[in-house]
Amino acid sequence: MAEVRVGISGWTYPPWRGVFYPRGLRRADELSHAASRLSSIEVNGSFYALQRPESFQRWAEQTPDDFVFAVKAGRFITHMKKLAEVETPLANFLASGVLALGPKLGPLLWQLPPTLGFDPGRLDAFFDLLPRTTAAAAALAAAHDERLEGRAWTTTDADRPLRHAVEVRHASFDVPAFTDLARRHQVAVVTADTAGKWPEFTDPTAGFAYVRLHGAEELYVSGYDEAALDAWAHRVSAWRDAGLDVFVYFDNDVKVRAPFDAISLAHRLQV
Repeated sequence: MAEVRVGISGWTYPPWRGVFYPRGLRRADELSHAASRLSSIEVNGSFYALQRPESFQRWAEQTPDDFVFAVKAGRFITHMKKLAEVETPLANFLASGVLALGPKLGPLLWQLPPTLGFDPGRLDAFFDLLPRTTAAAAALAAAHDERLEGRAWTTTDADRPLRHAVEVRHASFDVPAFTDLARRHQVAVVTADTAGKWPEFTDPTAGFAYVRLHGAEELYVSGYDEAALDAWAHRVSAWRDAGLDVFVYFDNDVKVRAPFDAISLAHRLQV
């Protein structure tokens, strides 16, 4: 049976303290608190810098057995290298500890910059590089460079499927050739609600759907009212009924809307 997971993008936000997080809660316990209310979290610190295996291990230990993390891939690959000549950076990212999450590792998210337009050849070559199992990811991780010496994680406790999602932010991607390419590679094109700033894709391109809700009216700020949450619940239910696993992450964190909106949507979906 297809499953739905609803969560938040990141969990370390000072304005949440005393609002979503109970007053006096230790910062070290914030992940555990969030994980007690939600079924998944998108790791976003990995976008800004390579993390360490002990961090991924600690996050796995602080969450329930059936919890799942999505992991946002590094901007060095997506924004600086713009997906070109990224074999070693990809190995470094995979060796940074992603596989230490074990069975709690969910999809990997590749968010492209708004300055990067649709280049079929570049994207096709990048998708070809992506490992589709944790064993393949471990093999790639072993090719890391000297920056990861002494701090690399290059093994997996079991060989599991590894899923990938791509979020695009340039109007040139809004063509059938892009979704056809993603579908051929079984990469999920993210359905992103960006208050109309960037293209929104709703047709599934893989065996799962990946949704990022950045704000209904103002990017990263505005919350979702009852009608909007009902509409998203209807859409997610339709994907689930079609046999797709669905991952939904709220990223409207500025005014402490994300965790409450996520809990409200999860309640509607009975997950």
